Amino acid sequence: MPSDGVTSKVGKLKRELTLFDVTMYGIGVILGAGIYALIGPAAGLAGNALWISFGIAAIIAALTGLSYAELAAMYPKASAEYIFVQKAFGWRSFSFLVGWLMMYVTIVAAATVSLGFGGYLSALTGVPAMVGSLGLIAALTAFNIWGIKESSRLNIVLTSVEVVGLLLIIILGFGHYGTVNYFETAGIPNGIFLAAILVFFAYLGFEDMDAVTEETKKPRRNIPRALLISVAITTILYMAVSIAAVSIMPWQTLAASSAPLADVAASVLPGSGWLLSLIALTATSSTVLILLIAGSRLAYGMANEGSLPRPLRIIHPSRCTPWIAVLLMGILSAALALIGKIEIVANMTDLGAFLIFVFVNLAVVTLRFTKPREPRPFRVPLNIGRFPILPAIGAVFCAYMLFQFNLMMLAFGCVVLVIGAIVYVVLLKAGKIR
Repeated sequence: MPSDGVTSKVGKLKRELTLFDVTMYGIGVILGAGIYALIGPAAGLAGNALWISFGIAAIIAALTGLSYAELAAMYPKASAEYIFVQKAFGWRSFSFLVGWLMMYVTIVAAATVSLGFGGYLSALTGVPAMVGSLGLIAALTAFNIWGIKESSRLNIVLTSVEVVGLLLIIILGFGHYGTVNYFETAGIPNGIFLAAILVFFAYLGFEDMDAVTEETKKPRRNIPRALLISVAITTILYMAVSIAAVSIMPWQTLAASSAPLADVAASVLPGSGWLLSLIALTATSSTVLILLIAGSRLAYGMANEGSLPRPLRIIHPSRCTPWIAVLLMGILSAALALIGKIEIVANMTDLGAFLIFVFVNLAVVTLRFTKPREPRPFRVPLNIGRFPILPAIGAVFCAYMLFQFNLMMLAFGCVVLVIGAIVYVVLLKAGKIR
């Protein structure tokens, strides 16, 4: 129960976020562990051609981001993907599975980023990485319960710091640019695409921007704008940082590092690695904060739609946050963080994300034909009649990326879906959902 002794109740979320707030929210959740922790393993797959992998991932993110922008403008609800799929295909059970999968992705992503935080904290202070990871999740869960406006202000500060860190890497690259062959690969078959799968995690977060729709002012206008601005800014930063990193440090050395960007900075400015470690801590903190917000709002939205148990829609009367959903997301994220292997957890996240993005892109295509007169404050450009070209390409790209995972990872994805189906049947028969 809330510590202030006030009884919780079902209620509405409060609209407090501006275009700037939501844009910073998007940049904050996109930037984070992906670039600070995964750039090393990705370099081991793609070599100096790492920037191409970031480019491939950016194209997929941009295509899918456009689909999210159109759908979010049409249906500004916190339950996001659940609503999109339900409106497009009309199957409540299928919509539940997509919402279930999205919650899984968000929870596992929070666990992944918290492990990145733990790694940098351990390198900086000697505190065990798992202790740092679990401590971060606990602290940010409490902060999330405190309030969305407070969380947004903290995110703006943390995001500003992490952007400065990436700009520092880009600046340190001056004097090193053009010294390597940027098309040299690591010699691994399909390594550029394998690296693209891994670094795609660095772009995850744009889809979570819809989760704060019900807390955003003028959401039909501000959510699409903020989404596109966030993807554009982060893409420029990622590609520039990846080029700077392989220019400064051999990709083999980068691949072997547990704190890659800190080592890149230290190789140019000896003794500066601690500064990048501090910045990495802010970056990963910001991302975990927003992922916990996104997961809790999705659970809240699905509970409002009758597809998750009613307690998840309870709003704290004084803080105006879905505190039970927030607490649940924190507990589940901490449990998954115990896996302890960041590359494995990141790939688990990406697998679920690519599958969801296939259906989100197809939802845009389907709705163009089934509900052509539905108001679309934002419309994806490049169409042949009613047929949207870019969402169709996005669906194909995401489906192709699914086939790049190994059989064990694909089998794990099937297990997640089966568990989701079982949960749906049990909840339905128990009368907990409708």
